[in-house]
Amino acid sequence: MWKRLIIAVGALLLVTGCAQSPESEAEAQTNAEFVDESHPDDPFEGFNRAMWAVNYDYLDPYVARPVSLAYVNYVPNWTRTGIANFLSNLEEPASMVNSLIMLDGEAALTHFNRFFINTIFGLGGIIDLASNANVPKISDRQFGDAMGYYDIGQGPYFMMPVYGPVTLREGAGDVVDGLYPPLVWLTFPQSVLKWLFEGMESRAELVQQEGLLNNSPDPYAFTRDAYLQNKAFKARGGEVEIYSEPDDEYLDDALLDEIDNY
Repeated sequence: MWKRLIIAVGALLLVTGCAQSPESEAEAQTNAEFVDESHPDDPFEGFNRAMWAVNYDYLDPYVARPVSLAYVNYVPNWTRTGIANFLSNLEEPASMVNSLIMLDGEAALTHFNRFFINTIFGLGGIIDLASNANVPKISDRQFGDAMGYYDIGQGPYFMMPVYGPVTLREGAGDVVDGLYPPLVWLTFPQSVLKWLFEGMESRAELVQQEGLLNNSPDPYAFTRDAYLQNKAFKARGGEVEIYSEPDDEYLDDALLDEIDNY
């Protein structure tokens, strides 16, 4: 699959990166302070931070960001909308199956109706007639989300060059999703084009949130935690995990017990 090729390229960059000049003592101490506070889902944090530096300092500002903004600013809106609708429609069958696995029949029916209406009457999905027929677009469901629904852990977190963050669970889920038609019918060049167009749209949407990232004391950790929380949110079917807070009476009793122990 094409994503596995991207991961292989990332491994190659890791090997070549070992030949770079050593970092300064101050930089090494700063990075060590961050890595010491290890995250349970980020066992390869040293590698991930190196790839983050490549993405954040070089690939994004000089390649991904300008290309994405040029695409958004110079390609007509109707063309971009048609491309986005067509690519999104290709994922509806996978989302339908994964919704069934997550025991969400209502979402599965919505994904099926959208795919049927847009494919048959919307020129293969270029025109989103389903939304006009009161069948609104809902969040996609990936097999990785379905695995998380059944409490399968996310596994190690990886930061890949160009591609960005991915977990072992998501990577395995993407392989399974690629086996569903019509995604399985895409050739390698078509899959790359799909990834490029979706990536440009997603990158352009993040421009308004760049301030949050730039003002963060640790942009890498900020991105990692936001990504993992989003994946956990989707695995719960879009439900917010609520922790009940103890009432005042409980806190008073606990405080008195603590005082009595002294």
